[in-house]
Amino acid sequence: GENGVDSRAIRVGTRRSQLARIQTDSVVMMLRELYPDLRFEIVAMSTTGDKILDTALSKIGEKSLFTKELESALERNEVDLVVHSLKDLPTSLPPGFTIGAVCKRENPLDAVVFHPKNCGKTLSLLPEKSVIGTSSLRRAAQLKKKFPHLEFRDIRGNLNTRLKKLDEKEDFSAIILAAAGLKRMGWENRIGQLLGPEDCLYAVGQGALAVEVRAKDQEILNMVSALHDADTVLCCIAERAFMKRLEGGCSVPVAVNTLLKDDQLYLTGAVYSLDGSDSLKETMQTGVSYPHQNEDGPNDDVQHVGITAKNVPGQAQEAAENLGVELASLLLSKGAKHILSVARQLND
Repeated sequence: GENGVDSRAIRVGTRRSQLARIQTDSVVMMLRELYPDLRFEIVAMSTTGDKILDTALSKIGEKSLFTKELESALERNEVDLVVHSLKDLPTSLPPGFTIGAVCKRENPLDAVVFHPKNCGKTLSLLPEKSVIGTSSLRRAAQLKKKFPHLEFRDIRGNLNTRLKKLDEKEDFSAIILAAAGLKRMGWENRIGQLLGPEDCLYAVGQGALAVEVRAKDQEILNMVSALHDADTVLCCIAERAFMKRLEGGCSVPVAVNTLLKDDQLYLTGAVYSLDGSDSLKETMQTGVSYPHQNEDGPNDDVQHVGITAKNVPGQAQEAAENLGVELASLLLSKGAKHILSVARQLND
């Protein structure tokens, strides 16, 4: 073919976990529908984050826990694209890589899965000192403040492992997981309570899948860019820009909530101390209705916080990025830096 792609198989890198495989399969399915003549091969591998299971994620201190091995394979041309949960990707990607597609976001909220004996309850109805499992500082910080009668303890492992730990032992009364992962695994019926923004703001990029490619690989970049969902792209650019300006990561509690309505993008962002007693939270908005200009020429591969989205108006992406930066700057001016550096020190 003219594009030179269809004579070989396109190799898609993924983590080995069941959820990662399901997510990758869903992306490959979309690509097969768009490009029925192309062959796709899935290459599964283990990452550092999959191997270190006895340490809290926030303590390992490695930015690209679930992505490094996959990126090495991408760099060595062993795979052509990699599918990630967007929330696993740092806001600054290594040089030479870009996020070539952000797929339509699944429900980004957090969900509570209860031990069978607490079926039908909510967090507020659990008995005093009930233990809730979560590996996320962000979730724990918000929920400790909201539900002071509960205790929060670390739980690691993939979704299957965590649900097994919950069901087969008496250690946890409930665990908190991303609703999107449960839904993709077909375990939506396990969701006992969805945590709305009033209870728990979600993680940057939560619920969205990202396709990472080599920034200079125009063929593959053009191919995957058809998967971009414009609304998700704008929300996630704003969220990632907010996180980047705060210099947040999984070792500090940073949380967001975005809403795109009537061409207005609303971003709520917050930072928390580890116990949730200290927090800052603000909301800002911006207009994102811009015509699509043909931005051919030297700047047609502009990245916004690691995302290359040629089919989303550049000015809208810029507005989204500025929104994230401005909201973070507002929180920093109110003392966010202090809250986050204390959280970092305590966590270390």
